Amino acid sequence: MTPTPRRAPVPRHDDRRRTFPALPPRPGAAGDFATTWWGNAWVESMEDTALDAARLQRGRAYAGSGHVDAITVTPGRVMAYVHGSRPRPYRTEIRLRTLDDTGWEDLLDAAAARPDHIAALLDKDMPHTLAASADLLPTGGDLTPDCSCPDDGYPCKHAAALCYQTARLLDEDPFVLFLMRGRGEHEVLADLTRRNATRSAAERTTAAPPMPTVEARLALTPRTRPMLPPPFPVPAQPGRPPVYPQTPGAPDPLALDLLATEAAARAHTFLTTGLDPIGALTPWQDAVRLAAAHPGSGLTASTRALYRDLATALDRTPTDLARAVAAWRQGGLAGLAVLEEPWDPPAGPFDRARPALAAADFPHFRPWRNRLSTSSLQLRFGRDALWYGYESDRDREDWWPRGTPDTDPVGALTALLGR
Repeated sequence: MTPTPRRAPVPRHDDRRRTFPALPPRPGAAGDFATTWWGNAWVESMEDTALDAARLQRGRAYAGSGHVDAITVTPGRVMAYVHGSRPRPYRTEIRLRTLDDTGWEDLLDAAAARPDHIAALLDKDMPHTLAASADLLPTGGDLTPDCSCPDDGYPCKHAAALCYQTARLLDEDPFVLFLMRGRGEHEVLADLTRRNATRSAAERTTAAPPMPTVEARLALTPRTRPMLPPPFPVPAQPGRPPVYPQTPGAPDPLALDLLATEAAARAHTFLTTGLDPIGALTPWQDAVRLAAAHPGSGLTASTRALYRDLATALDRTPTDLARAVAAWRQGGLAGLAVLEEPWDPPAGPFDRARPALAAADFPHFRPWRNRLSTSSLQLRFGRDALWYGYESDRDREDWWPRGTPDTDPVGALTALLGR
């Protein structure tokens, strides 16, 4: 009997060998060399066991300067030719342990049990819990470098350069890490697809309890609902916040008390009037309002932290905030606008102000836009037709709001001078 000839094996793509072209140089990269947590974990596994930090620095510089040629990855091995000081490049390898069948079963079971893990891998992301389920990432001493150079450092700068460049490969494709541990991307995805299909089929065959149902006749039967109870009466005053303790690491009790008091007052106003009293304010205007409502004046010990935090949050200085608070206390939102917004008033009250001041024996005011100034006194005409007093040290142009606004410039100046 003539024996049946043996069928030749069908050639297939080698999923367990991948060669990546040389990565472009990245000189002067500061901070972490990799951009993903798993890429940095790869680098740390080498750095933790390195015996010479100087060799690591030279290897990092080699990697950033493009000294590493194409990288070939196979199970348990990463290989590339690395250019050094000699014309001929060195053959450099990094070896690591591959997972046994039990390790792969644990890893694939963990991945198939959670659809989000499969979705993350397809999106070129590596979940922390999946990497930890079977020691996928190398730990200290798990990487063994080898190089044809005469340097006996552990690792030499060529092996360190290859390790750093491999971290960039892992950033782009975490399946490279699976290949290092023994299996290629297509093999892993095919196994996960089979496991996922088996799990889905098992779930479909499991008898589920019947869903509760309601007859349409009962669902459409008219029913009378009881009246809702009347709303609670609105309290006469906003509620008081609790006392916040001073605890290390906790937010400042003064800031918490202020924010809670403000929120209660704002909610009470909205509940009683239907209007939000501060909804139209800008963040800066609201910060000024908050600081102005706080007890005390100026940058006292109790308000220093509040002024500092509010000013820093809005890229201002505490002095800016203190000046704005003085303007708010002088005239509210209109007073803050007078402080910050010079404007050109139309003919009328502003033009009559200088003759009125001269008649009251105040003849030396110079006009500029909506302001009348001497070397130390100033009156500002607001859009609300009120005059606001300001004072400065002589010839310093450091104006601060003072006094009470008045429709009469002479009256505003008299209040400013305390006459």
